[in-house]
Amino acid sequence: MRAARITALQGPDAIEVHELPDPEPRKGQLVIEVKSAGVNFPDLLMSRGLYQIRPPLPFPAGGEIAGVVRAVGEGVTDFAVGDRILALTFFGGFASQVAIPAAQATKLPDSMDTELAGAFAFTYATSYHALVDRAQIRPGERLLVLGAAGGVGLAAVEIGAALGCEVVAAASSPEKLALCKAHGATHGIDYTKEDLKGALKTLGGVDVVYDPVGGEYSEASLRALRPDGRLVVVGFAAGAIPSIPLNLVLLKQCQIVGVAWGSWAVANPAAHRANLDALFALHAEGKLRPHVSQRFSLDEVPAALKALDTRQVLGKAVVIP
Repeated sequence: MRAARITALQGPDAIEVHELPDPEPRKGQLVIEVKSAGVNFPDLLMSRGLYQIRPPLPFPAGGEIAGVVRAVGEGVTDFAVGDRILALTFFGGFASQVAIPAAQATKLPDSMDTELAGAFAFTYATSYHALVDRAQIRPGERLLVLGAAGGVGLAAVEIGAALGCEVVAAASSPEKLALCKAHGATHGIDYTKEDLKGALKTLGGVDVVYDPVGGEYSEASLRALRPDGRLVVVGFAAGAIPSIPLNLVLLKQCQIVGVAWGSWAVANPAAHRANLDALFALHAEGKLRPHVSQRFSLDEVPAALKALDTRQVLGKAVVIP
């Protein structure tokens, strides 16, 4: 097997492709032939030692995969050789094969293509958990999505629209806003050219803010919340962690809600599986249309992470081993 491994915590340039022995399944494990692996922001952070998970070097990044079961370990009864699956790996997915606990895998429905599935679980499950479980969003509410053309952002746009919300997409170019509108956004704000606070005031405020960006945009978005509004904190792609004056929470009568989807999914596997089933159903109905803008080989994993780092990826990129 081949794997694109982080050899030093020095960013994408320290990733090398190595030939390794094929994995053998241990008790309770599956060996998966990887057909597609999603490229996500935690992979970039992991390459620099900035993520909460820090496996011993060297190791492959790659937190989500889709593929085909090639071997089944002792005690596994829910999967068979040849099953198509998607799985959360958290790391290790940028490889031609990977051994994972069977509990991390989910069978793919016939309605979903295997390559597409490699770009599905991480972003869509994060956004669904954030909007449904944490924000408890309701049909008819107005949803603002920051970083709306990125992986989790575009997923939030689609999910919000599918759940009957009025979606306001905020992104950094006309091309990105056009993509968001094609995926369900009603309004678009280019926050490199427009004042975000002023644009949101003109719209009459919002009920929920989905924020994977942080930085200067978080407070401006919170100020646009209507009474009983929710600011959903998903991440800090802008790099800066904002400091919010807590008197605003009091005056706005709003909530700031944190989302740590990965740890929640591990601690609540049944609820995570139920969320995936709901997402599969929305996809089968044509309400979710994941956008894969770029495809990379294992040898191109450094380029994939650099494209993510420089905001060149619209929707998702995938690695095809």
